[in-house]
Amino acid sequence: MTGTPHHAPSTIPSRPVPNPSHSRSEPKPDSTAAHTARSPGPDRPLLGTLGLLTVLLGAALSILDFFIVNVALSTIESDLHADGATLEMIVAGYGITYAVLLVVGGRLGDTYGRRTLFLIGVSTFGVTSLACGVAPGVVTLVAARMAQGASAALMVPQVLATIHAACAGERRARALSLYGAMAGLSTIVGQVLGGVLVEADVAGTGWRSIFLVNVPVVLVVLVLALRTVPDTRAEQPAGIDVPGTVLLASSLLALLVPLTQGRATGWPVWSWVLLAALPALLAGFVAVERRAERSGRVPLVPPSLLAVPAVRSGLGTALPLFAGFGGFMFVMAVVLQQGLGLDPVVAGATMVPTAAAFFFASLVAPRWIVAHGRRVLTGGAALLASGVAVLLGTVALGWPDLEPWYLVPGMTLFGFGQGLVMTPLFRVVLAEVPGDRAGVGSGVLITAQQSSLALGVATLGSLFAELSSDGGMGDAWRTVLAVQFAVCLATVWLTTRLPRRVA
Repeated sequence: MTGTPHHAPSTIPSRPVPNPSHSRSEPKPDSTAAHTARSPGPDRPLLGTLGLLTVLLGAALSILDFFIVNVALSTIESDLHADGATLEMIVAGYGITYAVLLVVGGRLGDTYGRRTLFLIGVSTFGVTSLACGVAPGVVTLVAARMAQGASAALMVPQVLATIHAACAGERRARALSLYGAMAGLSTIVGQVLGGVLVEADVAGTGWRSIFLVNVPVVLVVLVLALRTVPDTRAEQPAGIDVPGTVLLASSLLALLVPLTQGRATGWPVWSWVLLAALPALLAGFVAVERRAERSGRVPLVPPSLLAVPAVRSGLGTALPLFAGFGGFMFVMAVVLQQGLGLDPVVAGATMVPTAAAFFFASLVAPRWIVAHGRRVLTGGAALLASGVAVLLGTVALGWPDLEPWYLVPGMTLFGFGQGLVMTPLFRVVLAEVPGDRAGVGSGVLITAQQSSLALGVATLGSLFAELSSDGGMGDAWRTVLAVQFAVCLATVWLTTRLPRRVA
């Protein structure tokens, strides 16, 4: 899902940038002005309800687009003659550039104004979505998808930064809960919407409509953002950690490119060279980050922040949670269409019970987390594992004569459990982070989220493709579900390491 659940602004408190359309002497009758009485402070701009919905809609677009292609993969494969490795890159390539440039986008927002970068990111997201929609071949589509991920990295960091700068107290907690709910729900709605759009074949566009539909939505977000989103920036913005960014990008590429392309190309020498270089790149990244923090700079991933128990345990929970989810959604889309022969609409509709259960869980999770703390996440992870176990039993007993409704019990448990874990995770992790470092903490967490989603597609997707080529798709699916179950059990244990209570 993913929900997920993207930036790391500086640790310096934010200051408002004057906005002529929200003058104090001539207050406007919009949602921002209407809530001025609840402003977090006299020098802090307020993010009104419409402004919050606007930035959440922008973030939802970016998350939805990671998953919306899953249901369209079979159509893209036949239309553009793409192989399995290329299909994985269409999904994972977006997540790689998104994860690598996310913190850079946050730092740029700190320097030049978060609303300004949000508007630039939204605009370029619309342009790159159009480029995806008119791509003449697979190479062009992969390149456009990576550019789309880069534009999302400019847009999305400003969302959490604006929430932290323009909300406080309970209002901020509610906004973060809404962000978590939006992130998770968008991951599932993306696959449902993708199936509808592909099957509708609007004006003969076929799979291209899943990208073209972004363009009018982007225009709406731009208009609303100009009117309702206050601008903030850091008084002393941190510079961009160029060495850290380069080393993190190199590490992710050294891991993910061989995993997505190695099998299809017969595991050539270059794939093993990249994997062998990974430990050295990671060691170099750690050394550079430590040196940067000791010298007084703000590194990409501050080592001192990882010393905060909530952040360390939160990252430990996020990695298997999002990696498993990314791979699960990718494999499900392939199996439903290629294995069970479902059309895109029915394949997308199969995810509706998951979406409905997730939505309900996202409504109750914020209240439950206050009353019961981390036990909510542990219980959610247990339900997540139960859902995968039910699906594994269903496949083992019913393959290949599975009707879509056979999957409803397992998918419902999976969605409800995912909602109880994903929705409150950001709030749990950030609860123990000092206020002036909340942006950095959220940025590190979401970078891990996006990297994990891409890693899940690369690993579980490659495992499924390898097993499918050697044997039947049913056996491959059962094996992937068994691996997913083990990942869920690990997530259950890791949630017990989270803080007991949440502020």
